[in-house]
Amino acid sequence: MDLSVMPDEVWVHDQARLVAAATEAGTTDAIAVEFDGTRAELVILTTRGARSGRYRQTPVIRVEHEGRYAAVASKGGAPSNPAWYYNLLAHPDVEIWDGTERRPYRARPTTEAERQEWWDRAVRAWPSYDDYRSKTDRTIPVLLLEPAG
Repeated sequence: MDLSVMPDEVWVHDQARLVAAATEAGTTDAIAVEFDGTRAELVILTTRGARSGRYRQTPVIRVEHEGRYAAVASKGGAPSNPAWYYNLLAHPDVEIWDGTERRPYRARPTTEAERQEWWDRAVRAWPSYDDYRSKTDRTIPVLLLEPAG
């Protein structure tokens, strides 16, 4: 399946299904994605809408290192960034739900020096990111989420 051409309404439906499964189980350990023999854990990112101000929950691939996380705005290699990317830029204070823990984080774009290190971690967690990169002309943003407070 080519995720880069998936309609937005399909993305929204799939994300809602994953959030509902995690909510019912009380943990993000109950959700994961699998593709082409690779399985990846997910965390749920709660952002505030850039325009609406409403809170949104989005499952993303779990890319964690020493208490910090990366959010890779790949959208499967689509030509545009996912909506949550703009939410993070407008409202960088977010919540990450990982396992049974929910904690506040602050998002920021990675620096050039950080980006490759975090990209490599992301590809280890989800090798398809390299495929997504080859499908698009845009540089896929990588945001760093650091503990708040």
